[in-house]
Amino acid sequence: MVDWGLGTYERTAEKLLPAAEVVIEHAGISGGETVIDVGCGTGNAALLAAEAGAQVIGIDPAERLVEVAAATAERRGLDAEFVLGEAASMPVATGEADVVLSVFGVVFAPDPQAAAAEMSRATKSDGRILISAWIPEGAVSSGVRKIRETLAEITGQKGDPPFPWHEEQALSELFDSYGRSVELFEHTIAFTATSGREWVERESREHPLSVASRPVFEQAGRAEEIERRLIEHYESANEDPDAFKVTSRYVVAEITPR
Repeated sequence: MVDWGLGTYERTAEKLLPAAEVVIEHAGISGGETVIDVGCGTGNAALLAAEAGAQVIGIDPAERLVEVAAATAERRGLDAEFVLGEAASMPVATGEADVVLSVFGVVFAPDPQAAAAEMSRATKSDGRILISAWIPEGAVSSGVRKIRETLAEITGQKGDPPFPWHEEQALSELFDSYGRSVELFEHTIAFTATSGREWVERESREHPLSVASRPVFEQAGRAEEIERRLIEHYESANEDPDAFKVTSRYVVAEITPR
């Protein structure tokens, strides 16, 4: 598993803030509700929920990110608590939340079934669960896949295929036994830079996966190769002839009582 406290995930979180805003809009949070943000990172969605008047608990396994989120909430005077925890084992009471949400967080859980059970446990019987998940296509998804495939080649550790959090049928089967139905809504988000090269170099410094991968690539003598391949990949996918832009598609799943 990647340590999401590596690098400067704060910068990555800034790029993902528009998606957090979309999830919060779907959630329709009202004042006085209790919201749990699973895999909260630096607190994008949790802080937005707190601004909407909710009492918020943000949960993440990366201690540094929890500290960053808590400091931001304190600085802004928001009612939000941030604690260490895993999606499959959250330090919250049963039925504590009106809303449990996760913005590209629970999709990295090693055990999707356990995570779904825990999210359902934490949600009130009439509460709602919202999850955003990437659709595995497009430039960024392909770029990440290149990194993961190269890591697998070097280490020999391929891992299991990722759970399809973006598919309605898979989610319906995951939450069916908890008496919940699923509805998906598709959205897009654009990522920009001055050039494909600048994007790759910036990600290599900031994104936890890239930061964790770099020593492995360097030891194998493949760091320059993967950087060159990524730059070529992103430049070929560039949507902006005057700078750099790529667009990713994602879904927001609304999981509600039947």
